Amino acid sequence: MGSITSWIRLEPRCRDDDLREAVQARIYDPLWLLARQWQTGEFQGEDTGTPVIARWRAVSAPLTRYQAGAVAPNTQISAARYDVRAMPLETLVERHPLAQSGEGSVRLAVESGLHFLRMLDAQPLSRNYRQAFLAQCLLQPLVDSEHAALDAETLAYCTLMAGRAPDARRLAAAARTDRAGLLARVDVAQGDRAEVERALDDWLAQCAELFQHPQGDAVDAWSAQRLEYAFSVSGAPGGAETPLTATQYAEGHLDWHSVDVDFEINLGAVQDQASTPLVRAVIPAPVSFRGAPAQRFWEMEDAAIDYGLLPAGPGDLPHLLLSEFATGFGNDWYVIPIELDVGTLTRTRSLVVTDSFGVQHLIAPVNRPGSPASGWSMYELSPIQRAGGLAHRPESNLFFLAPSLLRTLDSRALEDVLFMRDEMANIAWAVEQVIEGPVEQRVTVGARADPPRTALEQPDAVPRYRLATPVPENWIPLLPQRVENSLRLVRAAMLNPDGSNTMREAQGQLLNAQARLALFDEEIPRAGVRVTRQFERTRWIDGRTLLWVGLRKQVGRGEGSSALRFDAAGED
Repeated sequence: MGSITSWIRLEPRCRDDDLREAVQARIYDPLWLLARQWQTGEFQGEDTGTPVIARWRAVSAPLTRYQAGAVAPNTQISAARYDVRAMPLETLVERHPLAQSGEGSVRLAVESGLHFLRMLDAQPLSRNYRQAFLAQCLLQPLVDSEHAALDAETLAYCTLMAGRAPDARRLAAAARTDRAGLLARVDVAQGDRAEVERALDDWLAQCAELFQHPQGDAVDAWSAQRLEYAFSVSGAPGGAETPLTATQYAEGHLDWHSVDVDFEINLGAVQDQASTPLVRAVIPAPVSFRGAPAQRFWEMEDAAIDYGLLPAGPGDLPHLLLSEFATGFGNDWYVIPIELDVGTLTRTRSLVVTDSFGVQHLIAPVNRPGSPASGWSMYELSPIQRAGGLAHRPESNLFFLAPSLLRTLDSRALEDVLFMRDEMANIAWAVEQVIEGPVEQRVTVGARADPPRTALEQPDAVPRYRLATPVPENWIPLLPQRVENSLRLVRAAMLNPDGSNTMREAQGQLLNAQARLALFDEEIPRAGVRVTRQFERTRWIDGRTLLWVGLRKQVGRGEGSSALRFDAAGED
């Protein structure tokens, strides 16, 4: 029986080290080769024109409106103004209050108060006002009820600083609301009033710029029902508003693919009239990549990539197409450099390319309106498809240069909450692993260990009945409940098993937020969800340092078991 032999690729292999025959590049019949080129029309120069100049016309507009939270469809609002040069979009979306009170921790209040005293000492004053200001804003000692609720580290810090260090929270409140009364109580001399007020103003300005706080009446972009951020931004390139909406942003890096075009809302960006026409005439440059075929005859290709060694089989079409593109059509792609402002929406109006024969070619968008839909789409923004709404095509000829960050420095998690499912108990749990203490320390929350037994206990003759078995204190139950025609996981609380009828509630800020925690059932899969809260620090395009508190959502650790049982009878 004969064999069937097939070749995927043929490559010449040298049998000796002598390259004299190879470099001569001999052909046996050059006249026949020229005749065949003439017969196939290669001398007409129809496909050998090289791009020489490209003229690009477009219209660009910055993002001028921002709305936190989900916007209902068929809604027209006047959203808040947004300046992309003042703040990156990640900071604007993610920033959260520092603590539950929104004023920071005890340690931050002490450090900030001491910094004000240093700024006050730097002023040319007639006398020293340090003790006078300390008398007005001293850190108050703890009361008896606070001693039982605080941990050992917080107690030691507050005991050390109480009555000695200033409390910046009290000083800032007095400086903002009753500055004249504060200066009168400190008994500032008339000649020193300007210097003291300058120190107060500079200190308040530094406190306001140190952290990026959300506005007092601003809507929180974090959705407690989805454990994700949701927001909308808008610009108006060419006078036509283009709203962009992000419904599931939680990974920490925001880019063009994080948002979708929302045709059913309007944020009022047309009123800003910030559109700018752009005209650029540039020289196209050929696209190059490592291992590409050399354009010169006597040039050796880079040996870093060898497409001939791709492990492609007869049915491995992606590898074969990659090899064919790289070796046969790698020199047919060109790129034109265009500089755009960050945080802009840009629409191309026309692209005219002039080749080396003087022929001008108008390059049209692939998925332009009125043309049949194409499967090719790169950097196109998908539309939001709502149930019962109109079907929309991807937004062609629109480029979104997001005002995002290249990199941020993240601190250790101030809070760490693990959401998991417990199939044996048929409920879900929110497990607090780390919470933030009053002096910014990481407090690890865990189950209390049972005291060691010194001797074996004799079992009772009558088993003891238990309404429910004990559960670790840091496990907060999430019970299924029907809310607004959907199944939600609602935050609940556990009764202490000691019969005191007291509730064991969450201790951290994530689970004790003011908003009701009613998660959609699908938001906690079998893999679980982990939500962390930490400091984030970066620099923006103007060189300023930005520091804020943000949330992160990651994949959990899978299912868990709390060993919760009801109506149990047995030993202790």
